[in-house]
Amino acid sequence: MDSVFSRKKWTVLLLFGIIGQIAWSVENMYFNLFVFETIEPNLNAITLMVQLSGIAATFVTLIAGTLSDKIGNRRSLISVGYIIWGITVLLFGFISPEYAETLLGVSYESAVKICLVTVIVGDCVMTLFGSTANDAAFSAWVTDNTEFSYRGRIESVVAILPLAAMLIVAGGFGILVSALGYKLLFLILGIVISISGVVGIFIIEDSEKLEKNGTLKDMIYGFKPSVISGNKPFYIALLIACVYGIACQIFMPYLIIYMKTYLGFGVVEYSIVFGLAIILGATVNVFLGKLSDKISKVSSMYVATAVFAAGLLAMYLAKGLSHTATLITFGIAGFVMICGYIYISALSGAVVRDYTPVSDTGKLQGVRMIFFVLIPMLLGPTIGNAINASANIPLTGGGADTMTTLFIPAPEIFLAAALVSLLIFALIPLLLKLTKKS
Repeated sequence: MDSVFSRKKWTVLLLFGIIGQIAWSVENMYFNLFVFETIEPNLNAITLMVQLSGIAATFVTLIAGTLSDKIGNRRSLISVGYIIWGITVLLFGFISPEYAETLLGVSYESAVKICLVTVIVGDCVMTLFGSTANDAAFSAWVTDNTEFSYRGRIESVVAILPLAAMLIVAGGFGILVSALGYKLLFLILGIVISISGVVGIFIIEDSEKLEKNGTLKDMIYGFKPSVISGNKPFYIALLIACVYGIACQIFMPYLIIYMKTYLGFGVVEYSIVFGLAIILGATVNVFLGKLSDKISKVSSMYVATAVFAAGLLAMYLAKGLSHTATLITFGIAGFVMICGYIYISALSGAVVRDYTPVSDTGKLQGVRMIFFVLIPMLLGPTIGNAINASANIPLTGGGADTMTTLFIPAPEIFLAAALVSLLIFALIPLLLKLTKKS
């Protein structure tokens, strides 16, 4: 393995990292808004979609990650997976109650129900290919091709990519939807994802040290007591990532809807607020990522968690002000939250990779997904939507007559996320103790 991360590897990392994260951001955030605005403003359906997607992502990563070890090939799964992933994304542009009503000859109410089921099932199908390509194969490729001495720097970039994608999706997509509509937007995005898969056929190379290893029976490898006891730092780092993920999923699926409905931000306004917070937060974390290779990654989690929780608390408090004051305070709070958000993600991701057994990288990606995706996407939205339902803040203006859940996101989701994130403080000392021993 190279002692330096080469320019070609940087190209693969940045291209497939950002394209993959844009696709995930569309799924995790914009599909929610797509359903809310074009099919039915139903937070229960959105919550179910997030949860089932998490289950699908974990299940397929267990299989695909183990398969990539068995065949000793990540590049093919990445390239082909991205090609098909793009095709599934573009098909979402053709889902609408109006189309269903005309094509199927059913009532509008029935068409809405059909579209909700179609979106939820289609989201799971899309996730199957996206997780194969990105969560299983690409994530394992990054671990294969990085080393301990510079992994913090690489992981800080990996952690920024989801935020860069959120910037593009939350800001750019809002403006583009207004100009082009969902159908054309999903078509363009799908084509871009598929083209990146074609490019991957020619530029992705697997690590020279990657060898065929194991069988599909190894899907349960990461759950064996002997494996868990022999890799305690790996699993404690996963627990930290899990708590962080739960906190994120309490508010993240509802964030844009909250800004549009509760705070009353227009597309340009929330794009600017979100964009500036992400750009400034990402800039700060480039420096922090380099610093984390020189100091203890685990000890740095104390600061990252405190900043994340403080930002969430400030987002909760940024309400009841004038419109301009809310824009400014929510933007500043979002910047603080984003700094902690990226830093925790980078630190936990780097520690997980540091303590991932080299010969078993692929077969452990499914275990990683359980902690990074499945548990957070099951518990987080459940907590968040329960808070929303309890607050029962009604939607006012257009669309209120067709509401079925009759409520919009509440500010208390940020307070709950802050409180959950503080649980990380209980896990850091244990990880410090284990990493000093190893």
